[in-house]
Amino acid sequence: MRRADLVRMPQNRIVSRTSQIVFGERQHLLRVLDSIEKTTMPGSRVSAEKRSLEQLIHARTKELDSINPGWDLKVGVVLNADTRAEALEAMAHEAPPEDFYMLRLISEHPKAAAKTLARLAKHSYPAIRENVARHPNTDSATLTKLCQDRTQPLWYLVAFNPNTPAALRAKLQARMRKLGEAQQTA
Repeated sequence: MRRADLVRMPQNRIVSRTSQIVFGERQHLLRVLDSIEKTTMPGSRVSAEKRSLEQLIHARTKELDSINPGWDLKVGVVLNADTRAEALEAMAHEAPPEDFYMLRLISEHPKAAAKTLARLAKHSYPAIRENVARHPNTDSATLTKLCQDRTQPLWYLVAFNPNTPAALRAKLQARMRKLGEAQQTA
């Protein structure tokens, strides 16, 4: 099978290398390295392949640091459940927009404050906005804005957020019932 059979992307489409992409590549390379280390092969081949993989892993780490200096350390802070809301706000404020991975983690953090989530609700990456729409700390003003987003159906997630104003929640749930009825008759 050719690589082109696996991945179908328009040839004129340029994909920016966000931290989400680079981190995924590095994780994949680490799994390949683990596999190589557990495989029975001649020692010289194992050494050569390990060296190549370690260089690629190092290159991805440098690329992550070029997106956001100290990337691994910052992600470690975000992954810590004890990290305070103020630290998350500072990190979200300082992070470049292409640090999709870290911003996505912040949008999932249980201590993310409403102010931080309101900032992240404007991000271009859909997964971040989805996390904000379902986060229990998102304020009603942000939820109201999110359900008006025509680029994706965030209104569905907003309908189940406990902070959604009651009138808006009733309106969104009525929309869901209407869609369900329309699908049953189709």
